[in-house]
Parts: sequence; structure tokens; C-alpha cells
Amino acid sequence: MVDVIVAGGGPTGVMLASELRLQGVDVLVLEREPRPSPVVRALGIHARTIEVMDQRGLLDRFLEAGKKYPLNGFFAGISKPQPAHLDTSHPYVLSILQPVTERLLNEHADELGVEIRRGCEVTGLVQDDDGVTVDLADGTQLRSRYLVGCDGGRSTVRKLLGVGFPGEPTRVDTLLGEMELTEDPETLTAVMTEIRKTQKRFGVGPIGDGLYRLVVPADSVAEDRSAPPDFEEFKRQLRTTAGTDFGVHSPRWLSRFGDATRQAERYRVGRVLLAGDAAHIHPPMGGQGLNLGLQDAFNLGWKLAAEVDGWAPADLLDSYEAERHPVATQVLVNTRAQMHLTSLDAGPQAVRQLLTKLMDFEDVNRYLTEQLIAVGIRYDFGDGPDLLGRRLRDVALKDGRLYDRMHDGRGLLLDQAGRLSVAGWADRVDHVVDVSEELDVPAVLLRPDGHVVWAGEDGAQLPAALRKWFGEEKGDRVSTGV
Repeated sequence: MVDVIVAGGGPTGVMLASELRLQGVDVLVLEREPRPSPVVRALGIHARTIEVMDQRGLLDRFLEAGKKYPLNGFFAGISKPQPAHLDTSHPYVLSILQPVTERLLNEHADELGVEIRRGCEVTGLVQDDDGVTVDLADGTQLRSRYLVGCDGGRSTVRKLLGVGFPGEPTRVDTLLGEMELTEDPETLTAVMTEIRKTQKRFGVGPIGDGLYRLVVPADSVAEDRSAPPDFEEFKRQLRTTAGTDFGVHSPRWLSRFGDATRQAERYRVGRVLLAGDAAHIHPPMGGQGLNLGLQDAFNLGWKLAAEVDGWAPADLLDSYEAERHPVATQVLVNTRAQMHLTSLDAGPQAVRQLLTKLMDFEDVNRYLTEQLIAVGIRYDFGDGPDLLGRRLRDVALKDGRLYDRMHDGRGLLLDQAGRLSVAGWADRVDHVVDVSEELDVPAVLLRPDGHVVWAGEDGAQLPAALRKWFGEEKGDRVSTGV
């Protein structure tokens, strides 16, 4: 029996497996596809995901493979200057194609000793008080203490659990493909610039090896959601939208995506959990999908590891759904709104004009931008200072910087006065005595995902926060046997 089986070897599943392995959990990833996909779905990562990579010591790899761009024009394609003073040390979007992101995540997982079995499809599951039995398509069975479904929007795990996936169906289809073209770059740029003035669901861009990624509105909603578009249909829609098909030929991959928004009613049923697209789907507006899944994994990983290790407080694992379900709900809201604002109908265009003017106000522009880049999230930890529930951005210390101290995925007490202690929790929490001119509180206690669970200087209050998030003191714990 392994500790955790992760169904799905995409970015969310591999990130989760790495977070679990970082804590010493025995984890196995099962991926249906025999090899990594070369398809470019996501084009980059936003500030909060960049912070996640920084917190785990991975950012240099991503920066080397990507390119920084300013954060403007992301909300519904409305072009405004990047807001000033965003609460992050990484105020940019990192352009990096999804296959490259997946390669880097897989390399990290391999370094940690994560086992990924490809060509393994989950077809059934049964859970009991001690674990989960997983059926595979080849007729074999595996046994684990927990199972996490990271197997996409059509999640088999979610369906086997019988978890509802309510929401709104697709009303608008968009075609997506990778292919070669013969149009000269100057004409291509001129046409795209002109069309993009009004049609925000259109785009053409090079992705390497002579291939281009093209996005164009479909003429109708396909009844068979799993069937790719015909290449002639793709060319026809290019001509309808842009007046030319750019001489496209040799398609490598064709697909379609809709604007459906759906969310799992529950993220946990007993010993089985859901994360990423298995828990929520939404239009790709603002480039939030990949980021949302990786952040789900970052929230869940340390909590599930604590449960496996036996020190998790009683409600810690349930806090995953309590925290991440509302975050995904807000992403569904903003992506649906953005899709509405891309419509060329008179009503949505009137709203777009009004919002465009409102975004001239710095606070409005910052609020919408922070929604997309996920740095404005504040989990509900009750009353307390403004920092409580927020992730703490990277801050400079007298000796280095904060995120360099978080690579091992442990809790962290940053103590500027050196008067506090984590004795009894030192196996789970690091005590860093250092000073930051960027922090206006004497001390902060951070979870492994960087969110602040306590701030202040009263050492008498600190043990309660440590128990709430990191369990009982060493020596007082009783093994749960799970």
C-alpha cells in the first residue's frame, strides 16, 4: 500500500506529488497518456504561481526558460497600464509554454523521487476506513491510504465518487490549433493587430519549430464536446474572422474549448479528494486555469502530508476545500464576466466601454489585476491583523530573503526580536530570527504555503496558533494510525 495515489500526471498532479514527496510521503502518480503532451494550452504563469516556484527554489529554472512581460491587458483584453505597488515581489507575467512548464515540474518531481506511471488509466475505486482500492484499465488493482483526482475536467475520479459538477453549459465555442502557415510575418502581425481591436477571442503566435498557435471563434457550439474541429472548418473560420486563412497547413493538433463554468460540489469524500480541473472548469480568459490548479496543489500538499504523517489537527484536511472552493468560485465569476465582455453584441460592448473607463481608477485596475494573479486572496482565519490569512510576499531579510528559507516546505516563524520559541514543534516549524525593514509586525507564523496564521509579539498566544495549524507538541501526539 502506498500513502497517496494521484490520478493524473498533468501540472496539478505532478505539483501535488512533489509537495507530498517533499514531506516524505510515499506517492504514486498514474497518468493515462503514454507520454507528455506537446500541446500548448497555457501560455504563462502569474505572480502567485511565480511565488510558489520561488518558495520551493524552482524559480531560476522557470525564469531561464521564460520571458517576463508587464501585467497589462489581461482582464478581458482591456489595455491599461500595470497597476503600481502590487503586493508581490514578482509584478509580471512569465511567458512560458505549458509543455516547458510540465517538463520543469516533472524534472523537479523526478529529483524528489516521485514515481510516475504512464499508460495507466483509473477505471474504478472503492474506499473503506483504511484506504482506497483503485482499479486500472489493465485489470490490476492498487491500494493507497488516500487518492487525489487531478484527472481533468472530465475527471473519472469525480464521476466514480458521484460528486456533482453543476454550473453553466458552453454557449460559445472557440477553435484552437497548432499548425504551419505561409503568410509573411509582417502581414500576419498587421492583420492580427487590426482584428484584435474588436475580436479578443482571436490570436496567432509562434510557438517554435515553425509552428503557430491559432485561436479563432467557432461558428456554433459543437454537440460532441470531445470531437476536434475539422481542418476545413478551422480555415473557414479564419477567413470569416480575419479575411484570410494565412496559408495554414500541416496541422499538428486541433481542438475546441467552450465557456462552460462548472465546479465540484465537494472537494473531498472520505479518503478521496479532487484538485485542478477535476474540481473546476472555466473559460481560459486571463490565463488562470493552470495557475489555479497549481495553487490547489500547493494548498493541499502539506495538509495531506500532515494527515499521512499523523500530526494534522482534526480539521486541517477539510480546510483545503474550505479555502480553495471559494477561490475557484471567484475565478468562475471573473472568467464568465470576461467572456461576456468579449461579445460583440451591443449590450456587452456598452458594459465594456464603462468598465474601460472605470479601470482608469488605480484601485479598480489593481483589484481586477490582483484577482487574475491571485495575490489578493485572504483565507478566513477569523479576526486579526490585516496580514492574517494572506500569503506573505517575499521580503528582504538582513541575512538573505524570506522565500529562500521556505524551500523545504515547512512552517516558519519569522521572529524579528528573537524572543519567541517553537520548541515542541521544531520538527515541523523553522524558527528564523532575522529582521526585515519591509515587515511592520514583530513576528509572523507562516504555513508551508506561505499564508500568515499568526502575527504579533505576544508569546503566550503563539502556542495556540501552532497547535491549530501544526498539531500537538512533539511528545504529546497520539498516532492516528491512518
